[in-house]
Amino acid sequence: MRTRTAAFVITAALAVYFVLLGGRAVVLLGTGDPVGIGLGVGVLLLPLIGAWIAWTNLRFGFTAERMARQLDAEGALLDTSGLPRRPSGRVDREAADAWFEQRRVDVEARPEDWRAWFLLAQAYDLAGDRGRARETMRTAIDLFSPPKNRA
Repeated sequence: MRTRTAAFVITAALAVYFVLLGGRAVVLLGTGDPVGIGLGVGVLLLPLIGAWIAWTNLRFGFTAERMARQLDAEGALLDTSGLPRRPSGRVDREAADAWFEQRRVDVEARPEDWRAWFLLAQAYDLAGDRGRARETMRTAIDLFSPPKNRA
């Protein structure tokens, strides 16, 4: 729960920053000078882009959290606490590789199952490959909540 609180605090700080930045943009737009107007438009775009990035990251986290709760309720969320760890607390490389291989086989057997992709993302994370973990979690999220039909 601390992670969620930290995310909200950081988002609130960003919102304040975006409001202040938006105020500066309005001042620049009000100068009437072509350079000021150009800078004002540019500065006004920054909070919009930042808000979009913050929203997509929060949505990603909330959806992943909801998926984890559902897996836990189904008894399908795998416990990794028994895996051997290094003194640093990271999972031992051989254990992480073996755990990963099992998850990879599960995804190959059930490529349309978001649960298998979620667990594969967890395996990537255990192996320390955060980029692939995030990309794999995106696949799990896409399978978990397919796009709505557009008529």
